[in-house]
Amino acid sequence: MLDLTQLPVTHPTGQYAVLVGADLLPNLAEHAHIRGPIALITDSNVGPLHASRCGEVVCVVTIPAGEQHKTLATVQTIYDELLAAGIDREATVVALGGGVVGDVAGFVAATYMRGIDFVQCPTSLLAMVDASVGGKTGVDLPQGKNLVGAFKQPTAVLADITTLQTLPSAEFAAGMAEVVKHGLINNSDLFERLEIGDWRLTNQSPIGNLKSLVATAIAVKRDVVQEDPFEQGRRATLNLGHTFGHAVEQVSGYRVRHGEGVAMGLVAAAHLSAQLGYCDAVLQSRIEAVLQAQHLPTHIPAEFEPKAIYQAMFSDKKKASGKLRFILLRDVGDVFVTGDVAETAVLATLTAVQSA
Repeated sequence: MLDLTQLPVTHPTGQYAVLVGADLLPNLAEHAHIRGPIALITDSNVGPLHASRCGEVVCVVTIPAGEQHKTLATVQTIYDELLAAGIDREATVVALGGGVVGDVAGFVAATYMRGIDFVQCPTSLLAMVDASVGGKTGVDLPQGKNLVGAFKQPTAVLADITTLQTLPSAEFAAGMAEVVKHGLINNSDLFERLEIGDWRLTNQSPIGNLKSLVATAIAVKRDVVQEDPFEQGRRATLNLGHTFGHAVEQVSGYRVRHGEGVAMGLVAAAHLSAQLGYCDAVLQSRIEAVLQAQHLPTHIPAEFEPKAIYQAMFSDKKKASGKLRFILLRDVGDVFVTGDVAETAVLATLTAVQSA
C-alpha cells in the first residue's frame, strides 16, 4: 500500500482530514475514526463495484445513478430506508460514489434527525478533487441545480484512488475539467504541468501519479474553502466556468456531464474575459489546448441556443441582487468575481464559443 497523503482541513466548527491513497476502503472505519454503526449510501453503478470493500455496515442504501436522481424524492427514499434499518444519531452516513452521491448523502446527513456524522468516500476524480471537500451538499429542483441544500462538513474524506481504475474514461476526463479549473484559479504550476503534458494522465495512469494529481488539486480547493467556508468571498472563484457550465447542463437536460459543462464554461469565461479586456486572447487558446489534451469539449453544441443558455443562467443560485455573477480571468492564477457584465457581451461569447 502506498503511503497516505493527509491534508488537514479546518472549518468554523472544527477540522477533518482528507486522506489520499490506495486501498483505503477496506479499513474505512479505522481511517475515518468511525466508532458507531455505518449507513452506506451509494448508487447503482458504484455499489456493485466497491460497497463490499467497505467493511461492516448496518445498511447499504443504493440510489439510481445519474444527476436526474439528485432530487428531494430520492432524499425521502433514503430517509425511509434509514428509519427501517433503525439508524439513529449514533450512526455515521458514508457516501460512496461520485458527486451526486456525495451531495445527496451529505444533505441526508445534515437533515436526518437534525444531523448525524458524515464521511465522504469519493470514487470519481471529479468528486475527489472538488465535490467532496468544503461541506456543500444539496439536491436539484426542476428550476435549477443545487437550489436546496445545506453546509455539512464531513468528519473525514477518504480518496481511495484505486477506485479510479474502474472509472469510465469519459468520467475521468470530466474530472480533469475541475483539475484544470483548480490550476487556473490558484496553482499556475499545476496548470503548466498539464499544459506541457508532464502529468501524462489517463485512467490507466500509475497509482502514484494519480495520488500526486489528486492531492495537488485537493490542496487548491482546501486552501480556498478554509479562507471562505460559507462562500461569502473568495470561495466564489471556485465557480470559474460554472455559470456557463451549469446553464449548458440544464439546457441539455443534463445529457452534458458536469465536467464537460465546466470545460465549455472555462473556454467561455476566457473568451468573455478577453472580450472585456481583462486578459490576453491567447489565454483562451491555452485553455482549449489543455482541455483538448484531456479529451474534453471546448465548444458549446450548436443545438443549444445562446439565448436559452443565457436565460438558464438566471436559475443559478450564485446570482446576487438579480445580477449574474461571473468569475473572470486576468491570467493563470489570477481570477476575480464580477456582476457587471452586459447581456450583449455574454450573448456574444456564447455565440463565439459554439460549435460550427
